[in-house]
Amino acid sequence: MGAMVDVRTSILQAGTPDSANAALVLPAAVVGLAIMHHAQRTAALAKDVKVGIADVMRLLAVTAPLLLTGCGQADSSSFQGYAEGEYVYLSAPQAGYLKALATVRGSRVAAGQPVFDVAADPDDQVLAEAEARTGSASEKLKNLKEPRRPTEIAALEANLRAAEAAVHLTTIQLAQQETLQRKNFVAQAKVDEARSAHDQAAAQVEAVREQIASYRATLGRQAEVRGAEADLNAAAAQAAQKRWLVERKSVVSPAAGEIAETYYRPGEWVPAGSPVVSLLPDDRRRMRFFVPESVVATVKPGDPVEAACDGCSSPIRGKVDFIAPQAEYTPPIIYSRGSREKLVFRVEAAPDAEQAAQLRPGLPLDVRLAR
Repeated sequence: MGAMVDVRTSILQAGTPDSANAALVLPAAVVGLAIMHHAQRTAALAKDVKVGIADVMRLLAVTAPLLLTGCGQADSSSFQGYAEGEYVYLSAPQAGYLKALATVRGSRVAAGQPVFDVAADPDDQVLAEAEARTGSASEKLKNLKEPRRPTEIAALEANLRAAEAAVHLTTIQLAQQETLQRKNFVAQAKVDEARSAHDQAAAQVEAVREQIASYRATLGRQAEVRGAEADLNAAAAQAAQKRWLVERKSVVSPAAGEIAETYYRPGEWVPAGSPVVSLLPDDRRRMRFFVPESVVATVKPGDPVEAACDGCSSPIRGKVDFIAPQAEYTPPIIYSRGSREKLVFRVEAAPDAEQAAQLRPGLPLDVRLAR
């Protein structure tokens, strides 16, 4: 057992000039320790066949370099990673019973495709009330802006013609009375009566003309018109708000993707804002991988990458769009200058749109820089 401790200590303290080989020394050494431990057990049982630990150690000396050589043949130009997904949780802003669920888990949806409906009661009735108030305010404003009915204006115009005829008649009568008075056939009082009747007829003409002008103009005052317009705008805004709430109870997919999970069944009560469906959009699937600190300085946003996975017929292409600002550790080791080869940086890439659907969250990937 002391030999195992010495070997483990020497492996952890050994420095390697190449970061890729350094990352592989520890797994190979573990294999070697396992062989040594097995050799000690074999030596204890080998007395009957006259095989000692020295013979097993010679076997280990031959096989250990082969193990290390085999492990060192990994492709250092590729980096381990996995597929990641950023989910969108679809919900309705108003509470209600789930009326219909148009999709199932694992199904594909297109952008704008209906996903689920929440019963609109009693929001439908509230919307109908708001729209009725809008219509009433609109009619009131229209009534204030429009003149009187044509028949009323026609009656006033007839009164005007009658008043003008009366003026014409009183004008003739006044002239006749003035002529007779100059010849002393009538008294001055008769002339005064004719002049008074003429003045009354002329005044009646002016009164009818003003009444016609008033009927042809807007019925209400300008302040009343502005008040009616404000009432109409307020009613229309209230109706728009209620309409928005009703429309949002029918939820559609914001993007093409896959339904990952459903949380309610039709007939169940859905609280306001509670997710009913989780959607994994195709444009939210990502490739996440880790590069060592010796390579991260050469990686730039926009660099093309290719990812291989088990079962993929062709590499999945993408472009780097995120590089973590801080490093992470691979195994839990003590930070020192000699262990900085263990530092890795998280890098994320967005796959090409036509290949994004192949990436499923958690899928292991081998990513390499395609440059």
